[in-house]
Amino acid sequence: MNTMDTTTKSQKKQPTQKQQGIGNANTNTNTKVVEKRKPVFVKVDKLKPGTNGHNLIVKVLKSDTIVPKGRLAAASNLQKTRIAECPVGDETATILFTARNDQVDLLKTETTVILRNAKIDMFKGSMRLAVDKWGRMEVTEPANFVVKEDNNLSLVEYELVNVLKNDCKSTL
Repeated sequence: MNTMDTTTKSQKKQPTQKQQGIGNANTNTNTKVVEKRKPVFVKVDKLKPGTNGHNLIVKVLKSDTIVPKGRLAAASNLQKTRIAECPVGDETATILFTARNDQVDLLKTETTVILRNAKIDMFKGSMRLAVDKWGRMEVTEPANFVVKEDNNLSLVEYELVNVLKNDCKSTL
């Protein structure tokens, strides 16, 4: 037996109700009320590669279902994935939206959609807009803007460039 530990289990102090989390809601004075923020909507021309958390209101120009490559049609244990690439846009620009599974049904030609917590994915050096499981997508009443189709952000090709810290020396 360790000579330093001379207390028995019955002598050890038991946690109080407050430490255990038991008690009245009124007795807890550390309750923090979190206020919800209103969403900030951005325009399509402000989207940049590798960003996320965008809220947009866009019109669907058309919906093209793409057959996923590399899937075996005869394999019954694989879940069939539906993917569609839809050009969407607002009065500032357009971008390709990648819709998956149930999202494909929501994106019909000429519908207006609210995208919440959308992200920018890069595919072969160009931007694609997507809404994953952390985002939300809902069809709304038709918007009264005309989509600017001549400014397609998905046609811009980006290249990943590594910048070394030693190359960026400042002279002070």
